[in-house]
Amino acid sequence: MSRWPKIPLGIRLFFLYFILVGMTAYFVSKTVIQELKPTVRQTTEETLVDMANLLAVLAEEEMTKGDLSQSRFAKLLTAYGIREPESRFWEYGKKVINHRIYVTDKNGMVVADSWQQDIGKDYSQWNDVYLTLRGRYGARSTALDPNDPLSTVMHVAAPIYHEGEIIGSVTVAKANRSVQPFIDLSKRNVLFWMMLMTVLVLIAGALIAWRIHSALNKLEDYAEKMGRGEKVAKPTFRIFYEYGTLSDALEKMRNQLDGKKYVEEYVQTLTHELKSPISAIKGASEILQMPLPEEQRQRFVGNIERESERMQRLIDKLLELARLEKMPQLEHVELLSVEEILETIVESSAARLSMKHVKCELNAVEGINILGNRFLLQQALFNLMDNALDFVSENGVISWKAHTEDSQIAISVFDQGPHIPDYALERLTERFYSLPRENGVKSTGLGLNFVEQIMQLHDGQLKIDNVENGVKVTLYLRTP
Repeated sequence: MSRWPKIPLGIRLFFLYFILVGMTAYFVSKTVIQELKPTVRQTTEETLVDMANLLAVLAEEEMTKGDLSQSRFAKLLTAYGIREPESRFWEYGKKVINHRIYVTDKNGMVVADSWQQDIGKDYSQWNDVYLTLRGRYGARSTALDPNDPLSTVMHVAAPIYHEGEIIGSVTVAKANRSVQPFIDLSKRNVLFWMMLMTVLVLIAGALIAWRIHSALNKLEDYAEKMGRGEKVAKPTFRIFYEYGTLSDALEKMRNQLDGKKYVEEYVQTLTHELKSPISAIKGASEILQMPLPEEQRQRFVGNIERESERMQRLIDKLLELARLEKMPQLEHVELLSVEEILETIVESSAARLSMKHVKCELNAVEGINILGNRFLLQQALFNLMDNALDFVSENGVISWKAHTEDSQIAISVFDQGPHIPDYALERLTERFYSLPRENGVKSTGLGLNFVEQIMQLHDGQLKIDNVENGVKVTLYLRTP
């Protein structure tokens, strides 16, 4: 089975960038070019409207006197039509007048023409004259050659008023071919600058893609050398600070992993998890050596049996605990009763509670269920109970509560005892970080880190707070 070739990320990013820039340049240039012709023609029409109205005002006096064809106004139109401007602007010159001007009377008959070719003809049926004489905006576009789209001529007319009545019209005509060279020049300029800017933007994109590719190669080389145990300097990045952040994270990870092997962490985790049931069995066995009523004796015997089973389960689950950090999602999820689990935790800790003369309270709302892995959640709660027993004051109180809070299930344990120092609150879930107990001995510092990992697998949250007269640890879990 064939596989796709491995294309470097920089090339893939540049290819995507090339497509986006190319499509943008194409559609922008196409839109601009398509809008050039109608925009120029609209501008031309607006100029013709102004010119026609100006001439209509100038023609009013001569029109009211009678024969406009012999008037000074008609002679001026003829002189205008034969002028040769000899002007030069942009890349083109202007040697002839492109405008044609003709005047009609109120019946639509041509009485003056700057080109002197249609005087006396009836123009009353042409839209520019027909509409204008009726008080509406008169304009038309007529093709001189039906096979040549550039042969169209734009005509715009304005009414000649006298005492509020329309007595004639003035039409200004301009061939669209006269403005076509300027449209073509604008198109070429748009295409030139669009292509130039596209090339420059693509060059900039290629440089950025190359920098990204080289930065990734540096990080990849750095990670590979770290994996082989080589001493290598951390790469630096002056432009892409995100890569610098990632480089710092890799450096921090290397420092944390140096001198620590997985087997050592595994053994420490196992030792920490076996400590609690062994302590419970030891406490129960010491109490059993004293005279006790049969009912209490059976209770502590049962504690020993339960804790032995707990150790057996721990041994059976060692491989699962070893995979905890790498576990992508929970396995063996079931609906669990919070009250039932908490009762198990309290009952299993009866021996240590009795030895320390600690009162344990349980206040769980009935009917609260959570969806999760029974073994992992029990181990998390056992860890919290062990911590509470380590730090609770003599003759103090440990209080378990479970209730719903803001669409979440909150399971909390309170131990009456000293507060956690402020400097340590944010570090309690760090691996191997531990505070000394009453006897000055520190734990392995894995318990709360273990609880936090279990909460992450359950999409939950671990919160530790100093409260009045003690410390409160709360687990927030989603409702099923």
